Amino acid sequence: MFRKIRNFFYDDIAIDLGTANTLIYQKFNGIILNEPSVVAMMRDQDQILAVGNEAKKMLGRTPLNIQTIRPLRDGVIANFHVAEKMLQYFVQKIYAERIIKPYASILVCVPCNASEVDCRAIRESAFRAGARKVFLIEEPVAAAIGVGMNIEKAYGSMVVDIGGGTLEIAIISLNGIVYSSSTKIGGDRCDESIITYLKKKFNILIGEATAEFIKIEIGCACYDQEVDQLKSINVRGRSIATGVPISVTVTNKDMQVALHEPLQQMIKAIEIALDSSPPELAADIVENGIVLTGGGSLLTDLDKLLNTTIKLPVTIAPDPLTCVARGGGRVLEMLSTSYAVAKDLLHSS
Repeated sequence: MFRKIRNFFYDDIAIDLGTANTLIYQKFNGIILNEPSVVAMMRDQDQILAVGNEAKKMLGRTPLNIQTIRPLRDGVIANFHVAEKMLQYFVQKIYAERIIKPYASILVCVPCNASEVDCRAIRESAFRAGARKVFLIEEPVAAAIGVGMNIEKAYGSMVVDIGGGTLEIAIISLNGIVYSSSTKIGGDRCDESIITYLKKKFNILIGEATAEFIKIEIGCACYDQEVDQLKSINVRGRSIATGVPISVTVTNKDMQVALHEPLQQMIKAIEIALDSSPPELAADIVENGIVLTGGGSLLTDLDKLLNTTIKLPVTIAPDPLTCVARGGGRVLEMLSTSYAVAKDLLHSS
């Protein structure tokens, strides 16, 4: 009975504050919110018009007096004021039906190489959103826990989290990060490469939303014409030569070429991580392989490309989009049952 009363007033949440999407995990209830990290507001006024799904629909379609903002770039807060407003909106949304608002602790997942300034900005945003306490945890650690890895043992586990803004790589052992890197390569960089490729090959200009749609529909990491089926979609945009709307046909073979550069950068970052790992842990990784998490891991045949290039087993985590949020939620639950263990997992800043 006491626990039910306590959970009513102290309804703690874990937040995966991502460049592309924000996910909220409510303690003991699972993921209760998954929306784009986008805000639409009046250009010359401090007035929020839409947040999340509704704001994303406005991307590239707004009049001059309205702007759509993505307050997070490359995994960290780029616009503190708008990020704070967005976070407040999401927190208020999940507690909208409560007469008495809970006095919640908030755990936020951050990039592994986030600076002190970035961490301070995230903490202040969470406190202003109504947090009682704020905890931070590195995204790869949360992802590993969300996947279900046993990171407590003296055994090397390697996680590659491909988000919208960053590529997070971590080698974890004994509840700690042995090696980590955060590179500004992710879904956004892939979208930019698609835009650039179509501009050069087809002389067509498209927006970020269209590039993301193409990536989801026919994006692929590698294409073998003898094995893979050729897929195509019609893409509409503006002709650079004439300025009028045109339509072109784009194939998954085109996507292999368009995404080559960012994928090679990902491979290079993973190879550097493997080269930097201690020999004993490297042997564990050879046996265990690499686990991919994050929305970027859903790119068709990405695991096949990495397996072929790096010569190690590569697996995609179940439901990779939610791994970080679920891992953060489990750590949040551990704080109330095994505080000493959970505390070791938290960000030290």
